Amino acid sequence: MRILVIGAGGVGASMASIAETRSFFDQFILADISLARAEEAISQLDNRSKFSAAHVDARDKASVKRLIEESKADIVVNACDPRMNEPIFNAAFETKCNYIDMAMNLSEPHPTNPYEQVGNPLGKDQLDSDSEWRERGILALVGMGVEPGLSDIFARYAADNLFDTIDEIGVRDGSNLSIDGLDFAPTFSIWTTIEECLNPPIVWEANRGLFTTDCFSEPEVFHFPAGIGPYECVNVEHEEVLLIPR
Repeated sequence: MRILVIGAGGVGASMASIAETRSFFDQFILADISLARAEEAISQLDNRSKFSAAHVDARDKASVKRLIEESKADIVVNACDPRMNEPIFNAAFETKCNYIDMAMNLSEPHPTNPYEQVGNPLGKDQLDSDSEWRERGILALVGMGVEPGLSDIFARYAADNLFDTIDEIGVRDGSNLSIDGLDFAPTFSIWTTIEECLNPPIVWEANRGLFTTDCFSEPEVFHFPAGIGPYECVNVEHEEVLLIPR
């Protein structure tokens, strides 16, 4: 398997580091608009025999298509923020390459009633293209980060194996992460974090379907396990609300 990872930031560089300890792939190409950044991430590995760096402009579908074809990638992993989703997703489709991302395409709020009604929700155009991907015989896994992604898998596992009935599924995010020398250490794109907090939060209820609320609505203090402790949680826009009900 030949893996092309686009984005050599914290996520993409971490993928390379983890991949170094695995043996299921033949080649790992880490690409970024800054070739130097991709090369720096690869240089940190002890065994670089199956790793290489490449330049790509993830904003440009033609640039992405060209790299997919030149690298003979079997799968492209989008480790960029979701502003880059459309050109990478479409480039993978047009080159018949499998695809994974960690956050789905951006939403568009309802034009006249954004804090009650859903406009164009996260990832709608990606999910709507399911039949076209199937017809081409390729696979796209969207929203496959920690959350969304692992959180959705946990929810499904709990429903299938742990409980007879479930009345509500709520996804809560809290952390006491600290890194020496840094006052603030985001684990994903800070732009994405701000954007999802400023968008109308989306909620799903069985008798109502999808609807939106005010930003930071329904505050609650949630006690996180493993020594993290109590943190106030509020509603924000996130993909799990669209994926779990499916």
